[in-house]
Amino acid sequence: MTPPLTDKYMVTIAERLTSAYARIAAAAKNSQRNSNEISLLAVSKTKPSAAIIAAYEHGQRHFGESYVQEAVDKIAHLQAFSDIIWHFIGPIQSNKSALVAAQFDWVQSVDRIKIAKRLNSQRPTTKAALNVLIQVNISFEPAKSGCHPNEITELADFINQCEHLTLRGLMAIPAKTADPQLQLQYFEQLQTCFDKLQALYPQVDTLSMGMSNDVEAAIAAGSTMVRIGTDIFGTRT
Repeated sequence: MTPPLTDKYMVTIAERLTSAYARIAAAAKNSQRNSNEISLLAVSKTKPSAAIIAAYEHGQRHFGESYVQEAVDKIAHLQAFSDIIWHFIGPIQSNKSALVAAQFDWVQSVDRIKIAKRLNSQRPTTKAALNVLIQVNISFEPAKSGCHPNEITELADFINQCEHLTLRGLMAIPAKTADPQLQLQYFEQLQTCFDKLQALYPQVDTLSMGMSNDVEAAIAAGSTMVRIGTDIFGTRT
């Protein structure tokens, strides 16, 4: 049974979502872009179902999760909300790939052929093809997931041949920095990769980059999807 909404969640999350939408619109305007080109992914990992429902009631439909079992439990709990679009944005372990393939609408963190192959073979044939973004380690951090930019072409070619996957674009989490110029530099590098990919595959339409601390730089560089969690749901536990 769906838990009742609390006034705390409804008011706080509604207000924060409104602020997030306004921030995206302002950044788009400053970059001479149409804000309708940019979607918001509400990162709901570690947050309860009640928080997701509060965001849903305010019009949010795209939600991002990083922890497979936690996400699967929430997806089952919220199955009555059939128009929620679930994105997996965390690292994918081989022993969890079947759950990701079966439960999610999008996977933004595919960074190697092995995982793409497993997702393709494990996607239920009764479901639409799984939307896939290639995660790119654009700032070359040794401990961070993501393929090297020069590996994008090979991985994209493999995904494009998979019957149960649809290649939609790229995702990246650059190194954290408060320097707007460095933020912009990373994002522009990813935008260049995206432009090359889009020239090869006409269905590619999604560039997922930008989080709470760098939304403006990401939108200035061409992001079509920003991922915001704490600024909507509060500090994670």
